[in-house]
Amino acid sequence: MGSLLVVSAHAGDFVWRAAGAIALATARGDRATVLCLTYGERGESAKAWREGNSLEQIKQIRREEATNAAKALGAEIEFLDAGDYPLVESPELVDRIVRVYREVVPTVVLTHPLVDPYNGDHPAAARMALQARVLAQAVGYEAPGEPLGAPPVFFFEPHQPEQCDFKPNVLLDITSVFDTKRAAMECLPAQQHMWDYYTDLAKRRGVQVKRNAGPNLGLPHSTMGEAYVRLYPQVTGELA
Repeated sequence: MGSLLVVSAHAGDFVWRAAGAIALATARGDRATVLCLTYGERGESAKAWREGNSLEQIKQIRREEATNAAKALGAEIEFLDAGDYPLVESPELVDRIVRVYREVVPTVVLTHPLVDPYNGDHPAAARMALQARVLAQAVGYEAPGEPLGAPPVFFFEPHQPEQCDFKPNVLLDITSVFDTKRAAMECLPAQQHMWDYYTDLAKRRGVQVKRNAGPNLGLPHSTMGEAYVRLYPQVTGELA
């Protein structure tokens, strides 16, 4: 059984960008854990602010939304409440992420790309996720659990990929679980404007899935996809 860890800067990021991968993992019986570093309470909750909610109320709203979305995907979720806009990198926060790595023992890690000129929280989350992965591998690092192996890391697609130097080299067919992804998206009414955007993006990536898979696979016209960048080299005994 595999173990998927998703390190998400804000409460909604994992849904828009990686819900298909999460749903596929849980559908095949793998464990999926989402680590939300923040609730996205300051920078990604404009609707809740305009409705007159306090900071603590907004945190609770976003926590409930993300929890419901994770439940729809069959995933576990943990919140570090590290504060957003800005998400400040610190040794203490990296250590908390290391401890999650050691507890979850992921076989695959998903997180943000390292470039995003529109949102500094996203690359900050990625940098800490990568640093924590290295520290979790170190035999001498003082944290509960055994040293980590070397799980592959995949960057999920940012909101404006052309501006983030995002050039996908992995296309994931999420057709069988797209309805689950859409249900998870609809658990996030604080960002309702994203529902159709990421549905349309899945359709476009689905076209690329079909084109790169070739005609012999007979993929349906309605193929849906997600795009990723693999950070570390793939180790294999056979090229395919």
